[in-house]
Amino acid sequence: MEQGQHEEMRAPTGAQAEEIRTVIRSVIEEYLDLQKKESEPAYKAELQEERKKREQLERRLNELVEENKRSRQLAEESDRHAQIKSELQRLGVSKVDLAFKIVKDEIVRTPEGGLVAKTPEGEKSFREYLANFVQENPEFLPARIAGGSGVLSPGRGPAAGAGVDLEKIRPGMSREELQRIREQISRVALQSLRGE
Repeated sequence: MEQGQHEEMRAPTGAQAEEIRTVIRSVIEEYLDLQKKESEPAYKAELQEERKKREQLERRLNELVEENKRSRQLAEESDRHAQIKSELQRLGVSKVDLAFKIVKDEIVRTPEGGLVAKTPEGEKSFREYLANFVQENPEFLPARIAGGSGVLSPGRGPAAGAGVDLEKIRPGMSREELQRIREQISRVALQSLRGE
């Protein structure tokens, strides 16, 4: 009889087997739901942390892009200024900085990277524009003839005498040497005032 009870326990009927499966399934689902609820706060916190990191990285990336853009603009501006000044020097302009201040706003960089001058007639080569500017404004060029009426030629002025050596000027000099140096300085100053 004990053997019969054993066999009865081993082989559940179809309805019992289905009931056991349902109970096991519900226990497993309950366990999984509990695990999910316990781990959700950790996942949410981790997701929040990752989102903050991503947003910080995006902000930093945007800052670097802006900084790079500003650096490029500064480099291009610096290069544009250097090219304009170089061309002005090549054209013989003696007052480069003054001429540069006048023409710099007229000369811009094209999308291809070249320089052009924006004029009322349209765009021109910046070299052509600067050449025309210098031709129209000769006051920026060095004087062609040094002097004018009343200027003595170098050979016609008074004899210059011995030059003054600045190393020899010192405290305790003799009166004669000091007087000679004063006269020489007066002579040079007078010549400078006359334009000789």
